[in-house]
Amino acid sequence: MKVENDISKCVRGALAAYFRDLDGEPPHAVYDMLLGCVEKPMLEYVMDVARGNQSKAAEILGINRNTLRKKLQQYDIR
Repeated sequence: MKVENDISKCVRGALAAYFRDLDGEPPHAVYDMLLGCVEKPMLEYVMDVARGNQSKAAEILGINRNTLRKKLQQYDIR
């Protein structure tokens, strides 16, 4: 799917810039950093698409509604 390729390219480009800009410093917690950068805006966007309906948003995301609630709380998304 083209969108997946576009997103992958964006992630790869952002990671390349991150590692390039470290300027000799060791990388730290890259996994959590990347998840936070991607997951929060994804959740916000899908919640907008679902017009705040958590059940619909969870279905769109392919996750359990309780998992979605936990993630919304984690990122302080209302």
